[in-house]
Amino acid sequence: MIIALLYSAGMRISELIHLKIEHLHIDRHQILIKNAKGRKDRFVSIAKSILPLLENYLLSYKPQIYLIEGQKGGKYSDSSIRQFLNKSCKLAQINFTVTPHTLRHTYATHLLEQGVGLRHIQELLGHSRPETTMIYTHVARKDLLDITSPLDNAVNQLRKNQNAEQKLRISRNI
Repeated sequence: MIIALLYSAGMRISELIHLKIEHLHIDRHQILIKNAKGRKDRFVSIAKSILPLLENYLLSYKPQIYLIEGQKGGKYSDSSIRQFLNKSCKLAQINFTVTPHTLRHTYATHLLEQGVGLRHIQELLGHSRPETTMIYTHVARKDLLDITSPLDNAVNQLRKNQNAEQKLRISRNI
């Protein structure tokens, strides 16, 4: 559930650790992030696909104040989340380093690849400056490779026109 929330909401690890149950708005599919970086509040979406996981977690663990609490209550530690994520990656045979911030970065990149505008991503991530968002949302190389040069488009159009003209000439000669 921790990994699913970090990725699906693009949350910082500190935001997840400080997330109180009262800030979950499950009926609206939203989470209120209070006093995030820059002391700003913002809403992030709860993915519909993790709602059963979240509800099961709440019923099973019955947290009191914070969504994710340690064994003796209180806030869960960021080092525990990092260790858990590291172990999960090894079990999944992921052979590169994945951090909670990697999940946030991936969330932003996937939004960009889906066509979500930088301004919306900036708002979802809680950035005050667009330049910060652009760092997180690098454009995937495959998208750059799919862009056709305007010159190639013009040459292809010219070839199509010449082929159509040539077919016309052949039909007139018959």
